Order: sequence, then C-alpha cells, then structure tokens
Amino acid sequence: MTESRVKRLAVTLMDATTDKDPQVHEQVFSALCYLGEAEPEELLNACEEYLRQHDKLAYPHRIIILRAMEAVARSSLSQMDKSTAKIVIFLASNEMTKSKDVIPEWQQAASNVLVAVGRRFINKVMEEVLTKFQPGVLPHYFVVRTFASLSVSNVFGMVPFLTSILGTMLPMLGMAKQDNMKIVFCFALQNFSESIQEYLANLDQAPDPTVRRDTFSQELFSAYEVLFNSWLLSREAKLRLAVVEALGPMSHLLPSEKLEEQLPRLIPGMLGLYKRPAEAYYVSKSLCQILEASVNIGSRTLDTQLDALLNALQLQISTLLDSSVPVQLKNHNEVLRCFTVLAASFPDRVLAFLLPKLESSNERTRVGTLTILRQIINSAPSQMEIKKPFILSSMKLPLQDNSNKVKRALVQVISAMAHHGYLEQPGGEAMVEFLVRQCALPAEQLPRRQSLEAEDVTDSQVRDISVNTLFLISTTVDRMSEVLWPYLLEFVTPVHLTGALTPLCRSLVHLAAKNQEEQPKDFHLHYDNNANLPSPCALMSRLLVVASQPYGGEGRGSAALRLLNVLSRSIHPTLEPLWNKKLPELVERLEANTKVSLSQEEWEDTLLKFLQETLMTISDCSWTCRLTSEMCRQLSSYNGSSVEKNFLYKCVGTALAACANKDLVRKTLQELLETARYQEEAEREGLACCLGLCAVTYLDETLAKLEEFVKSDVFRKSAGLFSIFKDRSDNEVEKVKGTLILCYGYVARYAPTELVLARIDADILRNIFLYFNTKVLGIKVETKDLSLKLCLIQSICMVCQAICNSAQSGDFTFSHKAELVSQMMDFIKAEPPDSLRTPIRQRAMATCVYLVFLEPSLSDAETAELLDTCLSGVLALPEAETPREKDGPVLRARQEETLWRDTLGALEGLLKGVLQRDLTPRGLQAMFEHLGPWIKSTKEHERERAVEVAAGVLEFYREKLNVSTVVPFYNLGLLVALFSPRCTDSLAVVRQHAVDCVYALLYIQLCYEGFARDHRDESVEKLKAMKPGLRDPDVNTLFQACCSIAKVIAKRLPPDQLLSLLLTMLEGLADPDRNCSRAATVMINSLLKERGAVLLEKVPEILAVVHAKLQEVDQEHVWKAAQQAVYILASQHRVVVVSSLLNSPLPLDSCTCALWRALAPDPTLASQVLELLLEKINRDVPYKENKSFLRGSTSERVATFLPLSATCALHELMSVPESGPAVVGLYAELFVTLLLRVSCTVGVQLPKGLLSKERKTLGRGQPPRTLDPCRYCQAEWPGRGGGGGLQLPSPPCGTDFCFSSAQRQALGL
Repeated sequence: MTESRVKRLAVTLMDATTDKDPQVHEQVFSALCYLGEAEPEELLNACEEYLRQHDKLAYPHRIIILRAMEAVARSSLSQMDKSTAKIVIFLASNEMTKSKDVIPEWQQAASNVLVAVGRRFINKVMEEVLTKFQPGVLPHYFVVRTFASLSVSNVFGMVPFLTSILGTMLPMLGMAKQDNMKIVFCFALQNFSESIQEYLANLDQAPDPTVRRDTFSQELFSAYEVLFNSWLLSREAKLRLAVVEALGPMSHLLPSEKLEEQLPRLIPGMLGLYKRPAEAYYVSKSLCQILEASVNIGSRTLDTQLDALLNALQLQISTLLDSSVPVQLKNHNEVLRCFTVLAASFPDRVLAFLLPKLESSNERTRVGTLTILRQIINSAPSQMEIKKPFILSSMKLPLQDNSNKVKRALVQVISAMAHHGYLEQPGGEAMVEFLVRQCALPAEQLPRRQSLEAEDVTDSQVRDISVNTLFLISTTVDRMSEVLWPYLLEFVTPVHLTGALTPLCRSLVHLAAKNQEEQPKDFHLHYDNNANLPSPCALMSRLLVVASQPYGGEGRGSAALRLLNVLSRSIHPTLEPLWNKKLPELVERLEANTKVSLSQEEWEDTLLKFLQETLMTISDCSWTCRLTSEMCRQLSSYNGSSVEKNFLYKCVGTALAACANKDLVRKTLQELLETARYQEEAEREGLACCLGLCAVTYLDETLAKLEEFVKSDVFRKSAGLFSIFKDRSDNEVEKVKGTLILCYGYVARYAPTELVLARIDADILRNIFLYFNTKVLGIKVETKDLSLKLCLIQSICMVCQAICNSAQSGDFTFSHKAELVSQMMDFIKAEPPDSLRTPIRQRAMATCVYLVFLEPSLSDAETAELLDTCLSGVLALPEAETPREKDGPVLRARQEETLWRDTLGALEGLLKGVLQRDLTPRGLQAMFEHLGPWIKSTKEHERERAVEVAAGVLEFYREKLNVSTVVPFYNLGLLVALFSPRCTDSLAVVRQHAVDCVYALLYIQLCYEGFARDHRDESVEKLKAMKPGLRDPDVNTLFQACCSIAKVIAKRLPPDQLLSLLLTMLEGLADPDRNCSRAATVMINSLLKERGAVLLEKVPEILAVVHAKLQEVDQEHVWKAAQQAVYILASQHRVVVVSSLLNSPLPLDSCTCALWRALAPDPTLASQVLELLLEKINRDVPYKENKSFLRGSTSERVATFLPLSATCALHELMSVPESGPAVVGLYAELFVTLLLRVSCTVGVQLPKGLLSKERKTLGRGQPPRTLDPCRYCQAEWPGRGGGGGLQLPSPPCGTDFCFSSAQRQALGL
C-alpha cells in the first residue's frame, strides 16, 4: 500500500465524519484505526493535516479524528518518531485550548492524545503544555487535567516536573473562582499525591532516587490549607467530593508535625461529612488514607479521636446495605479497612468497643459488629492472638440469636476463626456445633412475604453458606483436622440434624481419609478420649437409615454409604473386606440412577440384604444383640419421619432373624408390639414387616408371640379388666387389629415357603378372620374402618403370594378361595360408585390376581361375576375433574392421579391374570365379551379406559402366547371388527390405543400361523407408523388412516375370518360415535373392494345382515353405507346379489327398496341388472291358474313370485334418475317385456300369502303399497317417469300404432 493511497483513503474517511448517522461515525473511527495499524505515521500525519486544513470543521467531527489518533498513538507508540510526535503534540495542544470555554468531549479527546503520546515523549509534551501554564495566569481547565492524567499514566516521567508545577499552581488556587476550576485543581492534587507515593514506593526503579517525601510536603500542606479550610465548606457537592478525595492521598505527604497538628480538626471534619449518605464512600476512602498516614507517623492525637471514630464507623457498618448498589459495597469495604487500621494499632480499645456491642438486641448492630470482628480476625491476626479467649466467650449471645442475618454473619466469623486457630481454643466446639446446626436448616423454603428490607436472608441461604464453610474448613485448613475429627461424628446420630448429614458425611469422609493416610495401620475411633462419640452400632444403624432415602438432602444416601465405608474398621474389624467391595457398588448404583429410575422398594431390599451379609460376616451374637437393641432404641427418634422409621423396623426384623439369642428375640417382639404407635399407617406397616422378617428364622416364635399378644386385654371391653390398652379408643383397637392382620400377612410372605403352607389355614387365616370379623350378640358386623379393610386385603394378598411362590403350590388346594374372592368383590361393590377416594379397589383387584391363580379354579360364572364387578367398579367411575387452585394444592391432584393410574393398572393386571388361566382364543373371546360393551360405550371416559386396558391385555396375550401347533384364531374377525372402527374415535387417545389393539391382534394371528414371536411383518408395522398422525382430528386425515388400516387388515386377515369381520363391522354402522360409524363404512367398503371376490357363497348372508341393520337404524349415513356395500358386492357378484334380492319378501319394504336403488347409479351395472331382471320376467310364466272349489269349474289366475318380484325391482331401479342411460340403452327390450307383462297380468290376482301381508300392512296404518300386478307393470312403463320421475323418450316410431286408442288409454300411454 503506497503512502498516497493511505492518505487518500484517510481523507475520504475523514470527509465521511460529517454524516449524521452515529453508526457511520463508529465505522469511520474503526476504519481509521485499522489504517493506523498498517501505517501509523502516515495516518497520524494525514489526520493532523486534515484537521489543520479544515479549521472550521465542527468539533463533534473533530472528536472522531482525535479519538482515532489517540488509539493509533497508543498502539504504535514504540514506532513513532520524534517529528511525528512533535506534530501530533502541537496539534493536540492547540485543539485542547482552541476554545476558552470548556467543551469536555472535544478537549478531553485532545487531552487523551497528549496523555497517550506523553507515555513515551513526556518531555516534549510538557514542553508544549507548560507554555500554556504561566505563573499568575489561570490556566485552561484541560491543561490542569492533562497534568493530572499524565502524572498517573507516566509516574516516573512526570514526578520530576511536579515541583515546578506545584510552585506555579499554588498561587493559582486563590485565583480560582469557578467551581469547575477548583474541582480540576483538587483532581490534580489527588493524582499528584498518588503519583508521588508510587514514585517513593519504587525508588529502586525511579530515574532520580534522591527524591524524598519532604520535597513536596510544604507545597502540599499549603494546598491542604486552601482545600480544607476553604473549599471543603462549599455547598457544591461535586467540589466537596473532589476535596475529600484529594485530602486522603495528600495526608500521606504532609509534614508529620503538621498532620499531627491538623488531626483534631481533620478527623471530626471528615466524620461530619457522614451526615450526607451519598458522599459516604468518598469520605470513608479518604478517612482510611488519613488514618493510615496518622498511624505511619505514630500519631498520639489519634488516640483522643478513637471513640468518635469507632462510633461513626460502627454506625456506617450497621447501616442497611443494599448489595445491588456498588457504591454502598465500596463504602462498606472502606469502613472495614478503617477498622483494620485501627485494630492493628489499638487492639484493646477496638475490642473493648466491639465486644459489648454483641450483647445488643438490635439486629443491625449485632450483624455489623460481627462483620467488623471477621475483618479484624482476618486482617490483624497477630494483634488478636492473645485476645482469642475473649472473642470466643463473647459469642454466647450471638449463638442464640434466631435472626438469619446474624446467623450468616456469625458463620462468616466462624470461617475466619477456623483459619486463625480460634476453634482450637476452649469454646471452639460451640462454634462448630452452631455451624452444623445451620447446615441442618431446610434446603428449600416456601415463598416468604415480601420484606421491607433490601436484603432478606432466608434459611436456605444461611444453610448454603454454612455447608460451604464446613466443607471449606474441613478440607483446606490443616489445623482443623484435630478439631473436627472425630468430633463431627457426634452430630451424625441426632435425627434433628438430618438436614446436615450430607455436608457432615462429606467432611468426615475427607477427614477420615486424611487421618488414614497419616496412620494407615492404627486408624480407628478412640473412645477412651472421646466419651461422647456414638457407638459403632449407633453409627451403623443411623447411617443405614439415612441411606434408605438416598436422593434426599442433596445425595444423602451416597454420602452416608461413603462414610460407612471409611468407618468399616471402627464399626467391626471383620467388615473391611466386605464393605470395601459392597459399598462402592451401592454408591455406584445410586449415582447411575435417579429418584425416578430407582425403585424405593428395590433399594430398601438391597440395603437389607447388605445388612444381612454384614451380620453374617460379623457372626458375633453379642454384637448383633447390641445392634438390635440400639436399633430399637433409635425407633422413637424417628416418630416424625415415617418412611425412615418404617425402614428401621425392617432393619430390626433383619437383625432379629440373624440373632441367635431367642430370649432377646421374644423380649424385643413383645416390646415392639406394646410400644408401637398403631395410629400411624407407616408404623403399622413397619412393625408388621419387622415381624415378617423375623419369621424368616423364628416362625414358631413369631406366631406364638402374636398369639400371646392377642390373648392380652386388647380386645376386652369390660370395665373390670385393665391392661396397658385400657385407655385406647375403639378406633385404636381397630388399628391394632389391622396391624395384627398385617403381621400375619408379612409372616406368610417372608417365612420359609416349605414351612408356611402348613400354617396357612390353622395359624394364619384363622387369626386373620378372627380379628377382622366382629360379632355383636353372635351376629357378624361388617367393619367400616378403612385401615382394617386395607390391612385385610394386603394380608390376604401376601398369603396368596406366599402360596403361589411355593414349590408345592400346584398341589395345594386353597379352601378359602371362593370366600375370599367374594369378600374382595364385596369390598369393591361397597365403594362409592361416583368417586375414587381410597385404594380399596386397586388392592382388592391386585389380591384377586393371586387368588385367580390358586386352586381350585373359578367357575365360568364366578369368573364372569368377578370381571363384571371389577370392570363396572373402575370403568364406570365418573371422569375426574381438572383440579383448580381453590380445590386444594397440586399435590392432592397428583395423589389422586396416582391412585387412579394404580387402580386402572390393577384392573388390567386382573384381566391379564384371568386371561393367563385360559390363554386361548376362547379365553380371549370370553374376556372381550365383558370388555366389549365398555369399548363401545357412549361415554368418552369409559371408552378411553376400556380401550387402554384392552391394548394392555392384547399385548400381554401376544407376549405370553406360545403356539406349539398351528391352530385357527377363530375369533380374529370379531375382535378386529371391535377395534378397527375405534381408530377414528372422537378421542385421540382412543384412536391410538385402538391401533395398538389391531396391531397386537394381527401379530397374534401371525403367531398362530406359525411365525416366530419376534417376526416383523412389513404391512402390520405400518400401523405403528400411523399412530402419530391419529392425533390430528382432521376428517381427511382420519379417512386416509381408515383406508390404510383396512388395507392392512384385508392383506393379513385369513379368508375364513372375512365374513365374521364384515358381519360384525356391519353391526358397527349403528355406533353412536359417528366417527366410528363412518369408519366402519369406509372399512367395509375397502374390505369388500380388496377381498369381496372370495365372498360369493356368503353374499345372501351379508345382504340379510345389511337388511336387518337398515331396519334397526334410520340415520342417513348408515343407509348410504349399506347401499355402497351392496353396490360393491353387486359389481363383483351381480347374479348372486340380484337373486338374493329377488327372494326378498313382497311387498318390498323400504330397506329392500333402498338396496335395489343402490344398483342404479352405475350405468354399466344398472344395464346388467336390468338385463337379469328382464330375463327373470321373460323366462318364468307370469301366472298360474288355480281352480277354486267355491266357484266350481271356474279358475283364477294367480301371479307367480319371481316375475312379480323382478317387476317390483324394475320399479325401484327405474325410479332412480341416474338409471336413465341404462334404461335408454335397453328401451326396446323393456318396452316389449313390460307390454307383454301388462297384457299377461290383467285380471291376475296376488298370491294369497302376499295378499294377507298387504292387508296387514294397511292395518298397521302404513301408507298403502299396492301389489296389483297390472298396475305395477303400468307404473314401470318406459316414459311414465314412475316413482323417481325418470323421463324417457317416447316409444320408437310406429310402436304406438300397434294399439288402438282404447288400448293405449288402458295402458296409460
């Protein structure tokens, strides 16, 4: 790129600065900077020349060019030569001072150019600018500001000039009358002071190491007097702030004696400025510098100002802090720096002031004091070393404060204390305990009311900072290991600290690992020196219970298991190999799953199995007894945590089963039965499960203890008998009964199967029935207690499970089966039919699933009753209303939804269980005889449920089907016809489930044909692809889906099933859901088109069904569908259709007439049918002569049936206007045939049977329909337009001349 080109481009760009668009200005600036990167010298010269030549260019456009020059100068300063620098400096100086008025944007841009160049060419810049800084003449505002900026950007280059600058500037201070000049002088003095301090701090790098502080002291003191005594009193806030900001740095350079002399006035003066809160930050910043300067000179005067200082600074810290306002945060930090300075010099005085403030009940005062203490603990550790006991002892009241703000501040203090050895002192344990208690605060809160304060600290926030602090001091502060280990273990067992367990366990794991590294061979808990530590049994019990809820409290389960693992040697010496293998596997399983994917029941079973293996490994009776006793002792601790207590009961049962001490087992069972809280459902469940697990080893002892307990006074009501239960209410006695019933169920479930069968009748069911059935005066009274019913159902279910799981179940006859099935049905029937409030239905059906499998088998009638009861008890329930906010919390709606889904799932499970007993087409047919009416229900919610259940049942049938020989699926057509019309149901979910049903049925058929279960048929798989499209309710989409489904069915359906499919689907034409009725129409027509050719022998039967269906319904779409079906059949089997219709009874009813008319619209078919009818009329004799015995020798003519029926058919066909082309084509044949027919039927009588039918018709009040053969023939005469108004041409030329006028009149011509 040549120089001339750079210049041309630069000039072009600078010309564009006159554009009014700000975006153009920025683009010009960027382009100039880009050019400057390539050719900085050329660009700077071009800019200088352009500005010099365009002197009248407005300053907003000059600013753009100056900004570009500054950027280029900064980036290429090292490459700039002196000549260019001189040109740029001269230009910038002139631009800066061209206008005497202050134009900040323009003049600041020019000043910035000077500052940028001055970083390297300071002498040349000063040479130019000093010419405009003459003694006795008030300089330009930006000359002074440029000096200030240069002193910051080039400290070592500028400080040597400051002596002369200050000498010239001091007289000017008195000359400054305008506030903006005073402000810029203050700004310059501030920057000069900061530059001098930096210069003096780095003398080893300075060009003149002889410079001293006192070089500038006198001049700055003179300036100080003007600023403090005069300008600080100004009412202009900006000027006051400028003075305040300058006084801080200047104080470091004042003569020591002068500073000491000024302090009694300076400090009160600065403190007085706190009255204006907006200026607080600048006051605090400057005050901190003044205090540092005072301390540096060893001021004695400061001691006299200390009380005022502390009170003022304390007030600043205690003022409400809004963290969203940066200036408030800055002020807060500066005030804390002030305390740091004071605490380093006056530790006793500062603590004497602060510690009593902790006793204040004022929240802000206490929070502020704690904040200051944290600051001085961190920043003045050496001065506070001997003060540690006093500071710790002063924390007693703050530790009891319930304010979250105080708690947060105290946690921050504890963190500082941990880093500086405070917690190792007496009283440090109280601080650790406080920290742990804050970790136990709830992690989440309900929304709180809006606070009037800027920052409202929540429990969750206090907990978060406490958790982070505990982990931080455990893992990063080495000296804390001895404090926290093993002390933190004391907080593991208290249940009220459960919320803190996750951080506690994590810290303990880290501390244990660290201790184990330091003493690998001797790492175990030393109880001699730590008497308050929980015992190994207590730790194991507690951590196992905690692990049972693994995803609570931010992964509490994993943390507890990891802690157990590191404590293995301390729990028992033999456990380390087992636990090192098992516990990491358990942790890995937890981390690989989520709360949703990991079943709670499976996880608890895994932990119980782990406990069982642990006890087997220990194999120490006394240790197991101690563990059992400890678990029982901890039970009462979980009274508010039902889930954990339930699991602990299971642990007790597992431990009892592993205990070899029978006396302890009996004693423990007795205590558990006597002390259980029977009113709580979870506890009843836990206690029963405990006894069941105990029965794994001690079946006889458990049953005996239950018998013994029952013989106590629990159920006795007489006032003369007393027991521990004498004060129990009737309701509680019912709860006790329910628990005992549940106990027997769990005993049956867990006890060894080879032992339990013999006890089912005598020991288990007998007692269950005894406790459930209450008798008053010898009469059985049905209980109304819900929990008792549920306990009975659950217990019976477990008994049945135990029998089913037994190896001898096939040989076991369950004598109570019918009675229990009946009882379950009674429970279902007793439920309110209009609501689902309890799990009775669900659990009763789940129990029936197991009852069905047991011998003896239910009879067909019993099975039917069971199915009907369950179906009506579930499917008929009203549709659940959408929960509204006023109806209750969302949680209740979720619970109701869960209960409903479980109940529907139980119904489906029962149907599957019944079906599995007879996994044949017959069993499937029997099932859908009960389910079918619900699938076709007029209520949408009933249909939806029924089809969903049906889909699950059919899929189950397909999965369980095992075809050893090829057998016919004889009812495939019936079932496909039941579901296929539902593929267009008004509900999208029904449509999709219906497709699933058809899909399953076709694959079942393939299995029966000999295909493997995993075989995939390309055509059937298309059904699955259709499902997403069925969400769309568009009519055209559903029509296309119907056609596609029908094609799949037609392709896969065996020929012998086609008729049953069609006949059943014809029944579907009357479906109340019009979508399904239309779908049946479309499918019938599609099937007839695809497969109608094989139905030759079945045509009469199909027509009979169509005719019957038309007689049942009068909807127009059904009639059209029937006509279309007959038309398709006739197009394939014309002769058979015509023959079948001709055999219809006369007189023709409206349904038969409609079927005849269906053959007329298609000209080709109509012509063929007309030919067949003409053939029938011409081939058979029109009448027969019968002699009547009443008339002697005379005979009467009686019309024959077929010609008469064909004539009636002609009447129906020719009454349809669309038949015109066909009639015209056969006009001559029709004319001749009908003419002959007329001539042959004059005086002909109807057959006697038809005559009586005609009279009956007239008797019922229906419109008369004459069957006079002659009249009928005349009515069909071509050209008359009989019936349908068909108008045909006149007879061919000459035809009517064959008749006389009288004959023609008689014939109606």
